[in-house]
Amino acid sequence: MFGLARIKPTMEVASGTSEAELVRRARAGEAQAFETLIGMHAARVHRMLVRVLGNPIDAEDVLQETFIKAWRALPRFRGEAQLSTWLYRIAMNEASRHRSARARHQALPLDDTVVEVADIGPGPPALAESAELRALLELFIRELPQPYREAVVLRDVEGLTNEEAADVLGLDIRNFKSRLHRGRMALRQRLETVHGSDQLDGRTLAG
Repeated sequence: MFGLARIKPTMEVASGTSEAELVRRARAGEAQAFETLIGMHAARVHRMLVRVLGNPIDAEDVLQETFIKAWRALPRFRGEAQLSTWLYRIAMNEASRHRSARARHQALPLDDTVVEVADIGPGPPALAESAELRALLELFIRELPQPYREAVVLRDVEGLTNEEAADVLGLDIRNFKSRLHRGRMALRQRLETVHGSDQLDGRTLAG
């Protein structure tokens, strides 16, 4: 129903209409306005789901469910969060349902106690400069335990704030920062294994 094959390029479908106006019309039941909103957000949501689920086919299935759920829930959308953040939240919920249905449970490491983490700068994915390093990071992100992968993808790849990403995942800020910190540290360790700490400058591995 709402797959990538049906998505028109954003510049073509938006026609200068503001997102707020499209949301208003979609909430009133206008399907075309909602499909235009899909055209504006689907590619980014799909990329996020591919990184979180590690499988483009699964990501496409979850994307379909995400937009079906979003269409049904849209009358309850009040605009307290950005539409993109609201869609991420639905997508993450659907990804969790999908994993449960496929019995793809991935346990946290034994030590998942909350770690107090100060506000930290961008992690490795946000600062990777070389194509080789970016490719390695994509691989290593897919290898992270699911909770850490979600935190890193939302914060360092998709660029959400700590508060937005915590809200998407339904976590308090302390728990989110703890997961993000552990995910970033795991990435740092994997990168150092490949490159050696002397070849990775502090700017690339900030955070």
